[in-house]
Amino acid sequence: MIKYLRFILAIPLLLVAVACSTNPTVANGGDPELEAAARQALQQLFDSTPKAKDIQYQAKAVVVFPSVVKAGLLVGAEGGKGVMFAPNGKVIGYYRIRGVSYGLQAGAQSYSQAMFLMTDSAIQQLTSNTGLSVGMGPSVVLVDKGMARSMTTTTLQSDVYAFIFGQEGLMAGLGLQGQRIVKFDDQ
Repeated sequence: MIKYLRFILAIPLLLVAVACSTNPTVANGGDPELEAAARQALQQLFDSTPKAKDIQYQAKAVVVFPSVVKAGLLVGAEGGKGVMFAPNGKVIGYYRIRGVSYGLQAGAQSYSQAMFLMTDSAIQQLTSNTGLSVGMGPSVVLVDKGMARSMTTTTLQSDVYAFIFGQEGLMAGLGLQGQRIVKFDDQ
C-alpha cells in the first residue's frame, strides 16, 4: 500500500518535470520523437476506431497527445505534450495539455487523446494566447466506441471531437475536471 501511495505522490513531481522541459517549435525543427509517437498514436486510433479516419477527412486539423499522464488522490493532475497536424499531415505546432480534477478519485493512468478540430474558430481558439479550455469555448464532444459506430460524416456538427484511447493503469472515481491546451511558446 505504501508503495502505491509513493507512486501516486511521485506522479505530480513527474508532471512538473515534464512541464519544465524544453519546448520544441516547428521553426527549430520540432521534436521528432514526439511527432513519431503522435503519428503512431493516431494510427492506433484509426486501427481501433475506423470512423475516426472519416472524421479526419473533414477536420481542419488534428491535435494528438500520445501520452497523457493522470494521477490523483482526491485532487488529481494530468499533463502531456502533443502535436497539431494539418489535413495533409504536416506539423503545424506543438501543444501542452494540463488538467486538474477534484473529487472521489484515486490511482494513476496514462492514455492517448486525439482532438479533431472541425472549424476555423476551434483552431483560432487553440492557437490564441489563452489556448483552449475544455468545458469553455468551442463545443467539444467526447466520442466513445458506441457513439463512433453510429456517427456519420453528415451528422458532424460540433467544433471539436475528442477521442481518448490506449488507457493503461487504474484510475477510479468521480469528480470535476478541466483541461487547458496551450502552445509550447504560450506558457
